[in-house]
Amino acid sequence: MADCLPFRSTGFFSDLISDYIEQSQDLKPFYNRFPSIESFKDQISEKQKSYNQDNRKVLVEVLKEQYQSLSTSEDTKFHIESLHDSSTFTVTTGHQLNLFTGPLYFLYKIVSTLNLAKSLKENYPDFNFVPVYWMATEDHDFEEINYFNYQHKKLEWKTNAEGAVGHLSTAGLDQLSKTIETEFGKSDNAEYLKGLFKVAYLEHETLAEATQFLANELFGDYGLVVLDADDARLKSKFSKEIKNDLVYHTAFRQIEKQSDKLSKLGYGLQVNPREINLFYLHEKIRSRIVQKDEYYHVLDTDIKFTETELLDSVNQHPERFSPNVALRPLYQEVILPNLAYIGGGGELAYWLELKSYFEAEQVTFPSLVLRNSVLLYSDKTSSKLNKLGTKIQDLFLSPDQLEAQHTKKNSKIDIDFSKQKQALEKQFEDLYELAKKTDESFYGAVAAQEKKQKNGLDHLEKRLLKAQKRKLKSENERVLELQQMLFPKQSLQERSLNFSEIYIDYGERLIPKLIEELDPFQMKFLCLELAIYNKKH
Repeated sequence: MADCLPFRSTGFFSDLISDYIEQSQDLKPFYNRFPSIESFKDQISEKQKSYNQDNRKVLVEVLKEQYQSLSTSEDTKFHIESLHDSSTFTVTTGHQLNLFTGPLYFLYKIVSTLNLAKSLKENYPDFNFVPVYWMATEDHDFEEINYFNYQHKKLEWKTNAEGAVGHLSTAGLDQLSKTIETEFGKSDNAEYLKGLFKVAYLEHETLAEATQFLANELFGDYGLVVLDADDARLKSKFSKEIKNDLVYHTAFRQIEKQSDKLSKLGYGLQVNPREINLFYLHEKIRSRIVQKDEYYHVLDTDIKFTETELLDSVNQHPERFSPNVALRPLYQEVILPNLAYIGGGGELAYWLELKSYFEAEQVTFPSLVLRNSVLLYSDKTSSKLNKLGTKIQDLFLSPDQLEAQHTKKNSKIDIDFSKQKQALEKQFEDLYELAKKTDESFYGAVAAQEKKQKNGLDHLEKRLLKAQKRKLKSENERVLELQQMLFPKQSLQERSLNFSEIYIDYGERLIPKLIEELDPFQMKFLCLELAIYNKKH
């Protein structure tokens, strides 16, 4: 069973993203086309005309090389090969190299991407659509990715990390593998997950290779293509835009203007561009490039360049120039024949700052698709909610609101004083009529008395609610426990739980079920009930 509710009503999405989903007129200048199945006709046409078709050969060459050591499905092989053809396009999501996929929404991003590609193929059969997972191999925020949560425990990889995370050696992860052996238990599903972790992280040398293997194992049968864009051949196709950022600060100037417009509309900003939005990436160095006087410096190192030397380095070693969050979207759209980017609320928020930059660089701006969001809950949880007379949607309230609602619903006494307040207002209407015939001081006295009596009713209502909460304490606690279980730390489940916690119970049915239920064009929050069973030895 599945229930949906609007993103805005969940309380977990910003006004910017809610307004985007609701197609606010104010936001239309900040994106190209809102994603609908019909709008992709023009998106295909525009991308076909603007994309440098020479990039296809290099893209296929890099992908084939990266897939050499992987067991590759026929669908993925077909997708890679089809990228040679000018009638093939990609739809892309990106994600960090989180340990063992990190939070649950990693799955939702990729399933949204797979289903979007499938839907486009059904509606535009003359074209091919390749679902791509762009690995963020050049990130350096190790503390964001070096753990995953399981049963309220943080399973963490402790190592000294320097440079881009994709280059990190997986040495030392055998200790975490031993911890997982204990934590996951002995069920069939647990044994599968433990084996998956071992092969991914103990039989691959770098974090990029391990993550590619893992994503391919989980989604390869559905034709997913995993790309590591940290490659000299691909970056050489982006050298013009790299130079524009270094010399003309194109991104800084354009994104500043767009961001200022969003700020004036009252929206918070996700990305603040720098004059230079590139890191210098070499061996274990990943440091910002800054311009001081006539030199370009690599921060926290002794490396410096003149402008001529730096531009020559871009030509000779493009792989040493790593785009930050402001430039990475443009890099993606230059090297891929891409139609849509599928991301979370935070990602789409910074994409909405980039359109004028894309226009300045004459690169087609992709359609922005908010990934599916899901709350998964078991049939056992559903049964408990039914017994308590609570709907799954009620759990999106704050704990105080949920407790108050549940108390009012189950109290044998009517806690709602609306009728009394309406009667009071009626009485004061008559008094106000009388006050109009007297002086101003009497009118003020009537208003003061009305406020006092309304406050008194509010106080009594709160006292009665508090008393009934105590009376229904046991039942309220059961509801709040369910909420705490499904919303860890009062946050969305998908931002905290790792897929392993669900897979232990649901097994190999999990991903097919998500693919069956998630619709990238639905644009609502999905609450999905799963029938749980667990095979044990």
